[in-house]
Amino acid sequence: MNLLVTGSWDKTLRYWDLRQPNPAHVQQLPERCYALTVRHPLMVVGTADRNIIVFNLQNPQAEFKRVVSPLKYQTRCLAAFPDQQGFLVGSIEGRVGVHHIDDAQQSKNFTFKCHREGNDIYSVNSLNFHPSGSDGAFNFWDKDSKQRLKAMSRCGQPIPCSTFNNDGSIFAYSVCYDWSKGAENHNPSTAKTYIYLHLTTGV
Repeated sequence: MNLLVTGSWDKTLRYWDLRQPNPAHVQQLPERCYALTVRHPLMVVGTADRNIIVFNLQNPQAEFKRVVSPLKYQTRCLAAFPDQQGFLVGSIEGRVGVHHIDDAQQSKNFTFKCHREGNDIYSVNSLNFHPSGSDGAFNFWDKDSKQRLKAMSRCGQPIPCSTFNNDGSIFAYSVCYDWSKGAENHNPSTAKTYIYLHLTTGV
């Protein structure tokens, strides 16, 4: 489509043609946008009040479907399935929901707990699908078999975002303070920011 899409706490999506200073289209949302994910033609937007709004980008000016998040607490991140048949949603309660768009596949939906240690529960900050959390750890899961493939060693700080490269051979992630425990727990002398690259061969 040659468009950039942004979502904001002003309760809108804005589609941008970067050759123009004004948005090509403004789409109203029911609440503040917390996360969005795109696997053309699928776009999924998570807002406050646990709204999940599905768009078909072949008709981007109309909602395709709206559902309530399968998770009880605030949406933190989303990741569309590579086959565009559904999405993952992560929340601040250390839980992930696997959700299919087609009502006929609802029996395949499930949720699972992750990023918990004893009584400590951490936000799920980032979800990514390989092409084929704030506790400072990342894990590789197989959504179809509902199993964790590999748990990695924890980092010294939270992981606020991550992504795979195009062929899935490298996993990139950032490590820094994510403000989840407020300004009073931020120590500039120890809260350094790092970007790591992890080879996925053998995972």
